Amino acid sequence: MGRRARNKQDAPLPLELESKIEGKVTKKLHDRLKHEAQRSRKQKRAASQQKPKPIKANGKRKVNAVEPKKAKKIKAQESDESDESDEEMAPVDGAPEDGWDNAPIVSDSDDAMESMSDFDSSDAQDEGDAQEESDAESGSGEDEQVTQMPLSLLESDSDADEDEDEDANSDSGGMESYDEFATDSDEEPTTFRDMEKKSRRLDKERAEDEEMAALEMAGAGAVVEGEREVFQLPTDEQVAAEEETPLDLTQVQMRIQEIIRVLNNFSELREDGRSRSDYMVQLQRDMCFYYGYNEYLMEKLLQLFTVNEAVEFFEANEVGRPVTIRTNTLKTRRRDLAQALINRGVNLDPIGKWTKVGLTIFDAPVPVGATPEYMAGHYMIQAASSFLPVIALAPQENERVLDMSAAPGGKTTYCAALMKNTGLVVANDANRERQKALVANIHRLGVANAIVCNYDGREFPKIMGGFDRVLLDAPCSGTGVISKDASVKTNKGPEDFAMLTNLQKELLLSAIDSVSADSSTGGVIVYSTCSVTVDENEAVVNYALAKRPNICLVDTGLAFGRSGFTSFRGRSFHSSLSLTRRFYPHIHNMDGFFVAKFKKTSNKIQTGENEFTVPTGSGVKLKQKKKKRHH
Repeated sequence: MGRRARNKQDAPLPLELESKIEGKVTKKLHDRLKHEAQRSRKQKRAASQQKPKPIKANGKRKVNAVEPKKAKKIKAQESDESDESDEEMAPVDGAPEDGWDNAPIVSDSDDAMESMSDFDSSDAQDEGDAQEESDAESGSGEDEQVTQMPLSLLESDSDADEDEDEDANSDSGGMESYDEFATDSDEEPTTFRDMEKKSRRLDKERAEDEEMAALEMAGAGAVVEGEREVFQLPTDEQVAAEEETPLDLTQVQMRIQEIIRVLNNFSELREDGRSRSDYMVQLQRDMCFYYGYNEYLMEKLLQLFTVNEAVEFFEANEVGRPVTIRTNTLKTRRRDLAQALINRGVNLDPIGKWTKVGLTIFDAPVPVGATPEYMAGHYMIQAASSFLPVIALAPQENERVLDMSAAPGGKTTYCAALMKNTGLVVANDANRERQKALVANIHRLGVANAIVCNYDGREFPKIMGGFDRVLLDAPCSGTGVISKDASVKTNKGPEDFAMLTNLQKELLLSAIDSVSADSSTGGVIVYSTCSVTVDENEAVVNYALAKRPNICLVDTGLAFGRSGFTSFRGRSFHSSLSLTRRFYPHIHNMDGFFVAKFKKTSNKIQTGENEFTVPTGSGVKLKQKKKKRHH
């Protein structure tokens, strides 16, 4: 079988069914019947050329009498047949011996087709005349048997010949449109091949139209900026009126887009007499109204990004982050856990290549926090960003680790799992209420090497010190988890940031002082926050580097994330702050996060030629070298 056209019609009906058809004949059936009649006549002529025709004694063919009413039409039909007999048909290679014609279906003559009503009667008469002529030629009164051509042979013949005649008939323009009840006297009837070529031509035209439409759309989008109407900022009177009667959110969004367009090409699109700060003030006002932030926080966040990226950040905060879980390797493996959850109908995938224990939950028929696997402690529901500080800390077996702000226990239990329940994990949290969840998770996940305490982290070095590693996930403003807590948009002001940054600096100094530089495997401090502001991240780390010269920043070991700022709005930080890592919701599809990793090089700080200090958190203990007396 050759390739089939998508709109190829069915094979012709057998001649036996032609006489049974009653009522109105459709165009499709019209063509099928006419083609079959043509083929039958050609086959009979070919058969008659191979054997001598029986002749009567008087040398005339026997012709049956016909009714006078039909004599005129029969005469016209015989004239058509005589014209057809003059047309020579080229033999086809490999034609079967039974006389079937394998040539493509073509029109029987160049004359126009009769109307549908004429075809109904004349075609039936053609069949009668053909039968009568066959009877006369046989001479014995026996009917000549004509076998219906197999459907597979018909299809293969048409498919094999369509490629040969396609180039020769390319000027025909394919199938012309037709009316079911009227034809053009100058054109031939539509054939199957014409329909196929018409379909191909239409497909090609449709593809060209789609391509042109795409080009037109691209051209329409690439409008010359100079031809667009210059955007004008609202006047003071309009701003005052909008405060009383706010605009529709759609109008505000359109104005935000226009301001961003102007800021991206400010030199050419700005309004005369307007500065960039004017546009930024209006953009900040509109974004506060559109996204629901207070002006202080909006200004602080806009300073972190370009205007285009700022919109992406705010839009990402309107969408929740994916639900993620961490496999508890103390009880199971990720592969086994994934299979168990899949059997329960949970749709999940690994978080990424950077973690071997994380899974992302896309859909679950049951609550993820109520499965038997969860109750048995096989996993912990934990944000993907909370994996990062523990990965950076990299606790080892048989070490002493301090988690200074441990509740609700996700990072503490992760440390215990990495340590394989060896060594010691001190889980401290200043909030007694939050310790309930911490204790419950420690028991549920089967952690056996942890102790829980309730102290202020700033006093911790005086209570216990000498740890190999300390993890400080400091309290913060939560600007990285706005998608979880939308109240951050409005309840954080200058006083909150001043209090939080002061607390973070004190906690970080205490964490540094709680680590022993003499540790053979550790001496590591990891500082992290779920905030994206510079005041809570780079500024705090830079402060610690200045206050504790016995520490230095090292690589976090995280293969992704943006580098920290080394300068910000005129403020310069230590060059090693490029080793810190920032994570954003609109880039990494996780909560906003900051991670910094320190290495403590010494327990003492030299302050003079003969003076050293041993920091102890909030206090400083001075030690002086005793001078040797010479006698």
